[in-house]
Amino acid sequence: MVKSAPPETTVRKLSKVEGIKERSNFLREPVATEILEDTTHFSEEAIQILKFHGSYQQDNRDNRVKGQEKDYQMMLRTRNPGGFIPPQLYLTLDKLSDDYGNHTMRVTTRQGFQLHGILKKNLKSTIAAIVKNMGSTLGACGDLNRNVMAPAAPFKNKPEYQYAVEYADKIADLLTPQTGAYYEIWLDGEKAITAEESPEVKAARQRNGTGTVFHDNPEEPIYGSHYMPRKFKISVTVPGDNSIDLYTQDLSLVVITDENSELKGFNVFAGGGLGRTHNKEETFARKADEICYVSKSDVYDLVKAIVATQRDYGDRAQRRHARLKYLINDWGVEKFRSQVEEYFGKAVEPFKPLPEFKYYDYLGWNEQGDGKLFLGISIENGRVKDEGSFQLKTALRKIVEQFNLDIRLTANHNLIFLDIAPENKPAIEEILQNHGINSDPEKLNHWYVMQWLVPHFLLADWPSPNRKEQSPAF
Repeated sequence: MVKSAPPETTVRKLSKVEGIKERSNFLREPVATEILEDTTHFSEEAIQILKFHGSYQQDNRDNRVKGQEKDYQMMLRTRNPGGFIPPQLYLTLDKLSDDYGNHTMRVTTRQGFQLHGILKKNLKSTIAAIVKNMGSTLGACGDLNRNVMAPAAPFKNKPEYQYAVEYADKIADLLTPQTGAYYEIWLDGEKAITAEESPEVKAARQRNGTGTVFHDNPEEPIYGSHYMPRKFKISVTVPGDNSIDLYTQDLSLVVITDENSELKGFNVFAGGGLGRTHNKEETFARKADEICYVSKSDVYDLVKAIVATQRDYGDRAQRRHARLKYLINDWGVEKFRSQVEEYFGKAVEPFKPLPEFKYYDYLGWNEQGDGKLFLGISIENGRVKDEGSFQLKTALRKIVEQFNLDIRLTANHNLIFLDIAPENKPAIEEILQNHGINSDPEKLNHWYVMQWLVPHFLLADWPSPNRKEQSPAF
């Protein structure tokens, strides 16, 4: 007998945002109407829906004139699983930042780019250009699965790294919003040519029987009309590599291979998060828990089961209490695991032993494992810009134009150039040096030590993820 998903609403009074999502006609309104209006900004209701399309409305207070309206500008964020940026997309973003933005780009800690300073009148042209050049902003913000992270290191002689990237892509596809609103609004209904989605992902999205899918909602079979209670963050990594901060994610998968380096399945962590609200003691950082092991053949169903548990039981009344970490903290791991098993349709398998996790930055020149090199470049505060003799933006553009290199962004808002032929190393070094950029990690300003290493070690030292037993302070 096919089991129906629980109702999307609860008996508790829903937050204001829940009503906005329900009225949006699957993320269409009021954005579709307001983007056609000759105004400088969006309404408050449109702002909430605009986030799902990858944009936030901001006020540039430095440019605001006293007595006049706010200086409205848009921030736009890309969605690229594992931080992958093909050269065509990079050059497009670089140009858009000059044509419509504030002449800078920012690498985020979820391995994406942000463009700032875009005016409302230029937003449609900007998003359309990104989509037509192998990019997307759909789901980069909003109450749904965000950019799926994976280690940025392109090791070709370590299959587990290739599996992590592969499944980051596939899980991102699985949980991509299915509404046609994105292409209707930004490309006038013309869906850009993208890579063919895996048949196994398509099948997994529709597969049900345990309540993970809404049978009467073909437009959003997994999310429904209310989407998630809050943002949902996923990472995929390999044993020992914590370059993506797996303990701070809502859901983390760790690749498990056999003695022949063949993929067997994944260890599953859930319930992490660093976010909290100032002076609100009920909000707190939390370390993710070990949940289970799942075989490769069942991984999509397990991911759906965890997403459905948060979708249906996460707090939709108090947004400060709406993340998965609070649900697990309130329920306890055993009750959470039991509910996940109901959606999964069977008992989960025990967690597999793992080595100690360590932090890696992958800066400087590195062997890729196939005769080629990769180069990790430190970007202070993630900001790609030209300033005085430090011409980072120009240098990166010249390297991409000359050598047509793919890029992966890191969780420490740095950048890695992939697949570099060894004979091109001197020319790349010359470009960097001529623009004031040092590629030697021993001489870099490691600002990220306080930003990432310290939080990671604090998380790793917590004796228990239970808030009632431990109250960590950063």
